[in-house]
Amino acid sequence: MVNDSASGEQTTHATASAALRLLLADDHEMVRMAMRYALAPLSDSIVWREAGDAVQVYSILDGEPMLDLAIVDLRMPGADGIEWIRSLRTRYPSLPLLVISATEDSVMVRALIGCGVAGFIPKSDSPAVILQAVRLVLAGGTYAPLRLMSDGASSAIGKTGGAGPTVAGLTPRQREVLDQLARGLPNKRIARELGLSESTVKVHLLAIYRVLAVRNRTEAVVAAQAYLDIESKR
Repeated sequence: MVNDSASGEQTTHATASAALRLLLADDHEMVRMAMRYALAPLSDSIVWREAGDAVQVYSILDGEPMLDLAIVDLRMPGADGIEWIRSLRTRYPSLPLLVISATEDSVMVRALIGCGVAGFIPKSDSPAVILQAVRLVLAGGTYAPLRLMSDGASSAIGKTGGAGPTVAGLTPRQREVLDQLARGLPNKRIARELGLSESTVKVHLLAIYRVLAVRNRTEAVVAAQAYLDIESKR
């Protein structure tokens, strides 16, 4: 593993060019240590770029545009919550961004999702959950705890007349895509699971977005999960 942090640098024989390149930004060193431990199984070779404040984050991102993922704390020196995340999305629009926080507020999480982040992880989640969430995001999927998103997702589904009539507007094939979307699978995996081309999956997803009245993939995933949760309780 390669650990290139603000406090020092440790290297192994693994080549950085072949490594998974991750930014980990949190002002508490113990949190960064715990995250590195939880995410170590991601790859045999990981280049960690670490930051303890917003200035260091901008410096790293400006100097290394090829990072695979940025995992950033919602609040740390120089960072002011949601506005901080919006600034990152504007300045680095192609960078997958995963937010971590000790605050578990559903309104805040829904606002973050509206910013277009790839996911949100509460710091209270177990190492196993955090690992799977990051794996999902790296594969092109999205992650947000359903417990923090279900109310907002249900509202999104209801924008066009309620969960039943809304999802009834989907074709059987689109409903199959919806089921896979609820699992957080990326397009390539959905295509493989259903025997479709990726371009066909994208067409179905556009239709699903319109029917669910959502603005992006993360909102669609959460809305799909909420609908299927409602269906399972009927």
